[in-house]
Amino acid sequence: MNKDDSPEKFRVDKWLFAARFFKTRSIAAEAIDRGRVQLNEIRVKPAKQVAAGDMLTIRMGDYQYEVKILALSNKRGSATIAQKLYQETDASRQRRELIAAQLKAQPPGFYVKGRPTKRDRRDIERFKNKA
Repeated sequence: MNKDDSPEKFRVDKWLFAARFFKTRSIAAEAIDRGRVQLNEIRVKPAKQVAAGDMLTIRMGDYQYEVKILALSNKRGSATIAQKLYQETDASRQRRELIAAQLKAQPPGFYVKGRPTKRDRRDIERFKNKA
C-alpha cells in the first residue's frame, strides 16, 4: 500500500491541533495517549488516521466534546477556519452549557493561591472548631 492511496486522511493528533482543541500537537498526542480522545468510540493512538465523517469524543477537564469531522487539515489556521473542520453535536453542546452553568454557580474556593496567611489559618481554625 502506498502513502498516496489515501490522500484525504490525516493523523488524529495533527487534526486536533489544526482544529484548535489543543495548543500544541504534543499536548494533543498526550491527551490521546491518556485515553481522553476516542475515535468512533474506540481508544486510539496519536498516529491513527482520521477521515471526514468520523466521530471524535474529546474530554478536556470537566467538559466533553462530541464532534463530527467535516473537513481535514494538517495546518493550524485561524479560529474561524478551525470551526469549519468539525460540527459539535447538539447533545454535547447542551451538556457543556449545563456543566458551565453549574461550575459558575459554585462558590469560589477558599484560597486564591499559595500558602494560607496567619489570618487565613485563624479563620480555618475557627471554622473547624464550629463544626
